Amino acid sequence: MDIVFNCPHCGLGLEVDQDAAGQQFDCPTCQKSVTVPTAAAVPIKTALAGTAGPTPSPRDEKRMAVPASQKPIESLIQKPNKSLELAAKESKPGMRVKTLRHSDCKEVGKNKFDESVSDFLNNIGDQNIVSINPINYSYLDIVSQKILTDFGVMVIYRG
Repeated sequence: MDIVFNCPHCGLGLEVDQDAAGQQFDCPTCQKSVTVPTAAAVPIKTALAGTAGPTPSPRDEKRMAVPASQKPIESLIQKPNKSLELAAKESKPGMRVKTLRHSDCKEVGKNKFDESVSDFLNNIGDQNIVSINPINYSYLDIVSQKILTDFGVMVIYRG
């Protein structure tokens, strides 16, 4: 026969084998020392005291017990880190760098490099531009497996 009782500190319903009567262990919820009572010393608490109807057994009470803890609640779902663009927008205004590559501005049959650079410069405003520097770079073309050379601009601005 098992001994069913509640933790005297947090009220967690516990069930142990009768051979463990008189032994001490730490409550899994509150981590405080609990002594297992003898089977004769276990008081039966009822959730429905003073009401008509069948009296629940200690086992039923154990299933209804909700463990309480004084520990801080841990978040199980971690928030992802902010994107670099969002972090840059939310941080203090300072010097920023934006690189616009010619190869990123090509669409099917159309070269939109000049339009992309103009749109970016208009968005940040003339007063915020510190410098515009031409760049040359090389990259591996996946289709032809050749190293190609291309160009772009690096804009340094206050933002």
